Amino acid sequence: MKHIDVVAAVIIQDKKVFATQRPNKGELAYAWEFPGGKIEAHETDKEALIREIKEELATTIEVKQLLKEVYHTYNTFTLTLKAYLCNIVEGELILKEHLQSRWLAIDQLDSVAWAAADIPIVEKIKEIL
Repeated sequence: MKHIDVVAAVIIQDKKVFATQRPNKGELAYAWEFPGGKIEAHETDKEALIREIKEELATTIEVKQLLKEVYHTYNTFTLTLKAYLCNIVEGELILKEHLQSRWLAIDQLDSVAWAAADIPIVEKIKEIL
C-alpha cells in the first residue's frame, strides 16, 4: 500500500481555526482538512508547509511548533500527517484548490465532516483553545 508523508497548517486567529474543504477528487472528496500537502524528497517539513500554503492559498506563513503527528490508514493509502501551529505572515488566504474554507470557533469544530486523519488534530485543538 502506498504511504505518503504530509504536513498541515493549523492557523488559529481570534480563537478560531482555519479549515478547508477538499475538492471532489479521490477517496477524501469533500472532506474537511487543515491545509497543507505532501513533503517532497528534498524538503524539510517546514519548507514543504510554507510551499504548500503559498501554492494552495497564496499566503506566506511562519511555521511554529509541531502540534500533533498522526498515522492513519485509508482504503487506498497510508499517511503520516504532521500538523504544525502556524501564523500568517502575508496574504489573504485565497482558495486555489479547495472548494471552500471556514474559520471555526471551538464550538463549531464538529460542524464539518473532517478527513479521518485530521480528527485527532481537531481533538488536540479542543484541548488548547
